[in-house]
Amino acid sequence: MRVPEACRGRPRDHIQDCAAAAAGVQVPAVDPVVVLVFAVVYLAMVLGHLPGLAIDRTGAALLGAIALVAARRISPHDAWVAIDVPTMALLLGLMVVSAQLRLGGFYSEVARRVAAAPVGPARLLAGVIALAGALSAVLANDVVCLAVTPVLAVGCLRRGLRPEPYLLALACAANVGSAATLIGNPQNMLIGQRLGLSFSGYLADALPPAVLGCAVTWAIIALLYRGRWHCPPVELEAEPTGFNRWQSGKGLAVVAVVVMVFLLAPVPREVVAPVVPCPQPYSYRNRIMVRSQWNKPEQKLNLGFVRGDCGLVEDVLTCAIAEPCWSSSARRPSRSL
Repeated sequence: MRVPEACRGRPRDHIQDCAAAAAGVQVPAVDPVVVLVFAVVYLAMVLGHLPGLAIDRTGAALLGAIALVAARRISPHDAWVAIDVPTMALLLGLMVVSAQLRLGGFYSEVARRVAAAPVGPARLLAGVIALAGALSAVLANDVVCLAVTPVLAVGCLRRGLRPEPYLLALACAANVGSAATLIGNPQNMLIGQRLGLSFSGYLADALPPAVLGCAVTWAIIALLYRGRWHCPPVELEAEPTGFNRWQSGKGLAVVAVVVMVFLLAPVPREVVAPVVPCPQPYSYRNRIMVRSQWNKPEQKLNLGFVRGDCGLVEDVLTCAIAEPCWSSSARRPSRSL
């Protein structure tokens, strides 16, 4: 950036504001209300709740947004436009697939088999890292960690192994592995949607660093716990995983199809991911479902609720009433949205 003559010699953190002022660009002043709201919300994110209040991270973020709208720091229209609906649709679809695998017992079964593998501590650590990294690259990494952690911890204690290094490896590998694809975490989804990045192109660029990161994770943890792998065995009754081959097979089939379409078909990602089966034990009759549908005449994605009269998806922007998703055997109401 070329520094104007009048701005030379000023403190480094003031040069950009000075240059903008010299060019006739109005630099907005720091709003103390926005800074205060951001600080409070960020504090809740760090602590997991707001001190003295029964409000979690989600509630704190929602209250922060409401506070900014109420204080007229942002208009309701701008607040709504700031929500990236395609990214939310993509995230929703992938989380439904991940829930299908969790309810089918897939995560627990895979974790149990890895924990029971007849290998040494260092190789078991490598197996845990490979499992967490691979699953997190195509599924929600937080669900992977939550589902695998209890089964992995019990398996390690029954073998006389300290669970700490393996749980640490699980958490680190889930974060590193999720960076390998555009669907590994919400941040990648948002960046990919906004910039229109190619799934295969990003995979080719990000996969090598992700694999290297997993290798570095293994090396650091193996070095830290060298000679300290073992602990007295603990006899614990392993909880049944409730593995359902049919439900898990459906989830894996959907994951395979989604990834192949992302790689080979020129279809928007937010259109493909939400087209997944509703996870058991839920059904269309007892749950209000948010669905997506490609609006071909207008060339955009409708994300909203299914109309009871015709089965089409009414966009959430124009949807006044949330109608349930009626099954073919259920009686449909005569009124429309």
